[in-house]
Amino acid sequence: MVTLSFNNFTINAIKATDAWPLCNFMAANDDRLKRYFPKTLQQNLTPDLAQCFTDKKVKQFELKKEFLFTIKENGSNDVAGLVYLKELDWTTKQAEFAYCIGYQFEGKSITTKAVGVLSDYAFETLGLKTLQIIVHKDNLASVAVAMNNSFTWIKTLKNEHTPPNESPLDMELYELYYEME
Repeated sequence: MVTLSFNNFTINAIKATDAWPLCNFMAANDDRLKRYFPKTLQQNLTPDLAQCFTDKKVKQFELKKEFLFTIKENGSNDVAGLVYLKELDWTTKQAEFAYCIGYQFEGKSITTKAVGVLSDYAFETLGLKTLQIIVHKDNLASVAVAMNNSFTWIKTLKNEHTPPNESPLDMELYELYYEME
């Protein structure tokens, strides 16, 4: 079981018992999640859907196909945010971060710190060599997460993401490379 922490928050691997708190998180933040996390939102609209989702994500975590982490405030079972390590390529040792934070935790550097802690975990424990963050240029908070964790802008990815009922968006690719000390 993966448990990491910073300040007053804990980062844990997704577990089956997270279904109800995850459903609550999605319901409370649906408006802010629908553009960049439409699939995750859709799969967690009810407690039963959330249970299926968490069971699937626990299995993917165990198989090292995708890693989903919850961020929770110490002493609380409520989900404050999520961080994915996805698009894993074990041959090139590369993965992509995706993350979201609850509206009540926005602007407190929680996501920045969580991505920093998980970058160390990805490099030191998982043996990854390249981490990516793909963001829309107007999502300034997400761009700040990348920049504050020393990710480097690489290029613009044309028509990379299509939000529900919108035209495709160009997205910005940032990367961080493992540097041996």
